[in-house]
Amino acid sequence: LSCPTNISLSELHLTGIPGLQHLHHWISIPFCIMYLITLAGNSTLLCLIKADPSLHLPMFLFLSMLAVIDLMMSTSITPKMLSIFWFHSTAISLDACLTQMYFVHAFSVMESGLLVAMAFDRYVAICNPLRYLSILTSPVVAAIGLATLLRAVVFMSPLTFQIHRLPLRSPAVVDHSYCEHMAVLKLACGDAAFSNTYSLSVSTCVGSFDSLLIALSYLLILRAVLSLSSPQARKKAFSTCSSHLCVMALFYIPGLLSMYMESYHQELPPHIQVLLANIYLLIPPAFNPLIYGIRTKQIRDGARRAISR
Repeated sequence: LSCPTNISLSELHLTGIPGLQHLHHWISIPFCIMYLITLAGNSTLLCLIKADPSLHLPMFLFLSMLAVIDLMMSTSITPKMLSIFWFHSTAISLDACLTQMYFVHAFSVMESGLLVAMAFDRYVAICNPLRYLSILTSPVVAAIGLATLLRAVVFMSPLTFQIHRLPLRSPAVVDHSYCEHMAVLKLACGDAAFSNTYSLSVSTCVGSFDSLLIALSYLLILRAVLSLSSPQARKKAFSTCSSHLCVMALFYIPGLLSMYMESYHQELPPHIQVLLANIYLLIPPAFNPLIYGIRTKQIRDGARRAISR
């Protein structure tokens, strides 16, 4: 591998899942199914919430934002990934690669922020129900949505700008199924210490701070439920909280694990690292409409009303 001297690198190649190229057609099947579920589930959820005025509550407004983010996050990586699996279309322009990287990581930070907002929403609804609509007014919900967007832009812009300035080695082969920051950074010729440290710091801060706030919200919810409710209500609350926490674990744990392994060069097969990085971007968007939507009584009632109309 050599550093480019006078040429400006304009194209990169994504390998897909390193070491499992012979299984790409088989791997594409669950990936494609998950993407179709993501498209169908989140689009249906958005249509239901928009069409039914009784669903224009803070909880469902946050759910709408989550559905939009999930659609964008999946669409930023899956079509290209499937074209690699099906047609061996590995080439991607440098600008498209950096754009994909920016969107993937920015939407991840936004999703994390929205999961915190939704945990706070459930806390207010269960622990302070009489003041729910006076605390979470429309301007407050809009401000929270805007804050998650701004945080993502502020955190991710320096990362993309920095990697854009670094010269990249040629041939530019990225051992990944999408333009993941750490995988692209391995091609850097210049000093990539800042990018590496910044990426790890931001991911660790966002992941640990947000998951701590979520855990705190759910602990307070469980305490309120245990002290007040009937056995049936307790069972329902435990079921809801546990399903929410499982989806959140699928989002945070594989994402952070793949990044740390990529960064610290852990002796783990490359395909495991890449599959972990795919899990946190593909599974939660497919499951979120099911866990937060279909299991919610108001959404089911809204769907019945829409069908009967």
